[in-house]
Amino acid sequence: MNHLPLIIKREYLTKVRNKSFIIMTFLSPLIFIGLISLIVYLTQLNNNKERTISILDETGKISEVFKTEKASKNSNTTYNFLPNISLEEAKKQVQETEEYGLLHIRKMTSTEEIAKQIRFYSEDSPSSKFISRLERILNEKLTEEVLAKNNVDLDLVKSSKMDVTIGQETFSGERSSKFINYAKLGFGFAAGYLLFMFIIIYGNMIMRSVIEEKTNRIIEIIISSVKPIQLLMGKIIGTSLAGITQFLMWIIFGGILLVIISFVFGFDLVGAQAAQQQEFLVQGADINLQIQISELINSLPIVNLLAAFFIFFIGGYLLYSSLYAAIGAAVDNETDTQQFMMPILMPLVLAVYVGGFTVLEDPHGVVATVFSYIPFTSPVVMLMRIPFGVPIWEQIIAVVLLYITFTGTVWFASKIYRVGILMYGKKPSYREIFKWLKY
Repeated sequence: MNHLPLIIKREYLTKVRNKSFIIMTFLSPLIFIGLISLIVYLTQLNNNKERTISILDETGKISEVFKTEKASKNSNTTYNFLPNISLEEAKKQVQETEEYGLLHIRKMTSTEEIAKQIRFYSEDSPSSKFISRLERILNEKLTEEVLAKNNVDLDLVKSSKMDVTIGQETFSGERSSKFINYAKLGFGFAAGYLLFMFIIIYGNMIMRSVIEEKTNRIIEIIISSVKPIQLLMGKIIGTSLAGITQFLMWIIFGGILLVIISFVFGFDLVGAQAAQQQEFLVQGADINLQIQISELINSLPIVNLLAAFFIFFIGGYLLYSSLYAAIGAAVDNETDTQQFMMPILMPLVLAVYVGGFTVLEDPHGVVATVFSYIPFTSPVVMLMRIPFGVPIWEQIIAVVLLYITFTGTVWFASKIYRVGILMYGKKPSYREIFKWLKY
């Protein structure tokens, strides 16, 4: 008799009625949204921080650029221009007034030497972003000084500036760019990382469930009327359904909570993002964001990505879950699982890092391609490659290899599960587990 549906139902209801499961279902979005709100609040607080900087310009002409900086860029920095005093007097004055820092522009014989001798003095180390902003302002001003010194028409230079953005297009007409490539990698990385976290969280849940039943000796009653492989699959599928239920609850509850907190506390996430975009544009990146997003949406294989995500997500999760269940059956407590966890986690971690580093560099290179075929890494790496356009036949090969390996792994895990689930009081070794496969 097929008891699989009954085992799945029992496993699912046991999980979703568990108090800790219910508490974490509602508590996790609260914690997550709370952390996001805190980060947004601290970011806004940092961006709105008012600073006063004293400028000691011994040349008498470089600091002029900062007079227009305050008005033109809506900066939170106030510039205090010091008279012609010594550097030591300027430092003492800044310390007494507790200003943020002192920018010293030393008088030298040439503009090139001036650029090398500019110093910023402060009580604490300033952020790299702040220093980069000062460097950009001074670079522009000193460059103009050099051009003017060489009798170059500055207006002609400014009007002659060209911004070159190399458009990328395949022979089949698919357009791309650096922004689109980064966005594609972001889609793939998010999908791969989501699978990685799902396996870690719910794989451990399966393993703890097996250990708990083994410890309570409940398994001895169940195993008398149910085949071990049915029990193994029922536990995996039931826990997976409970995990998907919890995940959907997190999305719904978290979305509602995010809207409520944004409305009540006035956190402007869109505004914060716009500020970052403005800063990006200030730094010289001339990107028409709307066009880039439109091209990104048109270039992404949405249907292929969703279908592949579903297939690889299911296959990858089942593959690793069967191993987690086998480990749970082999040991008596969670402490003994440590020696068996590393071989499971290593391929997952390797997949995330290999995918992150190699796919962006060359999504169709040898390393990325090989790892997208290996069943223990393909669910993560292939999901990262698909946004860059992977032929369907390659995806089919990876899927077939994944599910063949899953079938073999379930057989392997059921052998361990059948013996290990009734084994008590003995700490298993790899050698002994290998013997169980022959029983």
